[in-house]
Amino acid sequence: MKIAVPVEIDAGEPRVAATPETVKKLKALGAEVAVQAGAGVKSGIPDAEFEAAGATIAADAAAALAGAEVVLKVRRPLPAELAAYPKGAAVLAIMDPYGNDAALKGLAEAGVAAFAMELMPRITRAQVMDVLSSQANLAGYRAVIDGAAEYGRALPMMMTAAGTVPAARIFVMGAGVAGLQAIATARRLGAVVTATDVRPAAKEQVESLGAKFIAVEDDEFKQAETAGGYAKEMSKEYQAKQAALVADHIKKQDIVITTALIPGRPAPRLITKEMVESMRPGSVIVDLAVERGGNCELAQPGVVEVGGVKIVGHLNVPGRLAATSSSLYAKNLFAFLETMIDKDSKTLAIKWDDELVKATALTRDGAVIHPNFQPKSAA
Repeated sequence: MKIAVPVEIDAGEPRVAATPETVKKLKALGAEVAVQAGAGVKSGIPDAEFEAAGATIAADAAAALAGAEVVLKVRRPLPAELAAYPKGAAVLAIMDPYGNDAALKGLAEAGVAAFAMELMPRITRAQVMDVLSSQANLAGYRAVIDGAAEYGRALPMMMTAAGTVPAARIFVMGAGVAGLQAIATARRLGAVVTATDVRPAAKEQVESLGAKFIAVEDDEFKQAETAGGYAKEMSKEYQAKQAALVADHIKKQDIVITTALIPGRPAPRLITKEMVESMRPGSVIVDLAVERGGNCELAQPGVVEVGGVKIVGHLNVPGRLAATSSSLYAKNLFAFLETMIDKDSKTLAIKWDDELVKATALTRDGAVIHPNFQPKSAA
């Protein structure tokens, strides 16, 4: 059984889908691992480290992919890449399937079995495979670091002979995995932290980290969570009440971090132009949802300044911590792939009736098979 790890050709993707640690584990399962030369360089992993772990270093993508039964990737392979993929190969990656019907059709036509890691169900057994959590956790941490870097003042309160420096006030919008890590990081750095979320369960989590919870706690709020633990989209009436509360709170903040994402939908708009204009010059907004349209009305990729307020909208925030995010992502991939390998025969044996496989499999045998992404004519 051959496993291929090609270079990510997207210029904005520094992560890699394997590490020397996971290569050793894959070798122990009886696999041959081919890593394309340079695949780990942007994550601080030279070819020599992969080779020392037992991988074969392939000169190019074609050599890495030749005869591969499994391909490990960070991002969905582009059409130009798919030509070299062996038919029937299992491809594990962050596939970004929502709204990308043509790309899914391309995967099906290439004859690969594509698995979307971000569709992994949030059940106990799959926690170690949850790429959304592993990457969002790092994004939440990095959001605070990026916000602090753009903020022209210190975060903790400091009592010095020259006078007292007040603590920065940081407001985190969305208390999922990214938001909770942002709260914890901001608290470690000494800021006064408040947070909001539409899910009732978030209140206790926010307060357990030492932050104050801000929300309109009415009947709708008490039922605002799906069975899978995701936030529901709220009614226009609730959004208006929450927006009024948030607008009054935001103008007093030094740094605002937004983390709200709803799977398969554009990012909810949380911060309006008027809210930005109400903030003091020198304040910072960090928008972690800019790739999905942004939680802030004025957010754009990169850093923009509006009336003295900096709006930070970096793309691929986990990639800004490439070494750490690659390490966690590679472990997520290994944990999932391990369930597909027969330990006795040391061969790939995908259990198509397994709930993890059914939740993540997008394509098989030339067709799109995931019920959520069926072509409209077949739906």
